[in-house]
Amino acid sequence: MSISVVKSKVPVPSVPPVDGTAAGGIPVGGAPVGGVAPAVTLGLFAAWALHDAEEVAFGPRWVRENVPALRKRFPRVPERAWRALEGVTEREFAAAVGVMGAIVAAAAVRGHRTGGRSAFFQSTLDGFGLHGLLHLAQAAATRGYTPGSATSPVIVIPFTLWARGRLRRAGRLRPATAGSAVRGVAVAGAATVVSHAVARRLVRR
Repeated sequence: MSISVVKSKVPVPSVPPVDGTAAGGIPVGGAPVGGVAPAVTLGLFAAWALHDAEEVAFGPRWVRENVPALRKRFPRVPERAWRALEGVTEREFAAAVGVMGAIVAAAAVRGHRTGGRSAFFQSTLDGFGLHGLLHLAQAAATRGYTPGSATSPVIVIPFTLWARGRLRRAGRLRPATAGSAVRGVAVAGAATVVSHAVARRLVRR
């Protein structure tokens, strides 16, 4: 008598790979990718949003109230720089923040999808941290509060150092060199220029 083997028709659920990606390399929501938690990569956007909320709340008013005195204190600064600063309306500033947010969000998502490997993400992270140091330098130069200087020592710089530490532990952090610092500053500067240029076009339509 022959014995036939009947195969079960009950589907067996698939298990995501241990690196936090589904089939095709798509990240699984909330799972670490390549040992890097979403808080490290997507957290960049959250940290930026908290920081820029301060700048949106106090930036335009601070410029109106303090530029006249700063113009007298720093006579070597070109007059066109002061005029450009005063010429940014609240609408343009808010629009520029929105454009910058899109850039930072793109970098954070790219970082998440690559497990933190993305050069775009790491350069944006470095630029974010250096941006925080610039805020502190501005506050020291003016001997008082400047927009962004309150959240820089408690959010911007700590988050950058923490995220870099996590990337280092995961073996994903690119070596810190003078070139990487320059790239971080360049990314931050270029993003600022682009965001204000786009915002100016949007508010003048």
